[in-house]
Amino acid sequence: MEKDQIRETIAKRAAKELRDGDVVNLGIGLPTLIPNYLPKDVRVIIQSENGLLGMAPVAEGKEDPELTDAGGSFISMNSGASCFDSATSFGIIRGGHVDVTVLGALQVDEKGDLANWMIPGKRTPGMGGAMDLLVGAKKVILAMEHTVKGSPKLLKKCTLPLTATGQVNLIITEMGVIEVSPKGFVLREIHPEFTLEQVQAVTEAPLIAAADLKPMII
Repeated sequence: MEKDQIRETIAKRAAKELRDGDVVNLGIGLPTLIPNYLPKDVRVIIQSENGLLGMAPVAEGKEDPELTDAGGSFISMNSGASCFDSATSFGIIRGGHVDVTVLGALQVDEKGDLANWMIPGKRTPGMGGAMDLLVGAKKVILAMEHTVKGSPKLLKKCTLPLTATGQVNLIITEMGVIEVSPKGFVLREIHPEFTLEQVQAVTEAPLIAAADLKPMII
């Protein structure tokens, strides 16, 4: 798959996990594409941890130069949106009022541990709100490419500094949909372009094929 096709595939499938009325926090990068693929009958309320509730889907050319998301990108907001200080924003997150957070990942392991903020020796802006979102949101979804330069990102054990332990519920990649269970990674859906053997070959941890394994819904 080409890079753009990979990102589109992941964003389209992740959008199907969101329900009408959900309060959703989206990580920077790929997750911000998700609202563009929501079904017409599904409206979610997007929260940005820098102090906004009601962020609008990304629309090139319609950004407000006075508004940015948590990653510093220009955005716009829906009618009825509200802005507030960072303390209030994190009160929403820590108070359990975010239904779903969709984040990217550098590494995730079979216990649901996540590393998504620092590679040792490389400059990094910091952890941001990921640590709070992982423990405060009701459901944690990772929208991520399956490998980086051909190397697995779904591991037996993370080797990079952790953001949080045991908090990931679901992983969506271009190859499939994987649930994090007490027994490890359970492959629930597989992209029709790949076989189970091909997915396992680029997944360090063992994959458990669900009894009702289905083609990936895109």
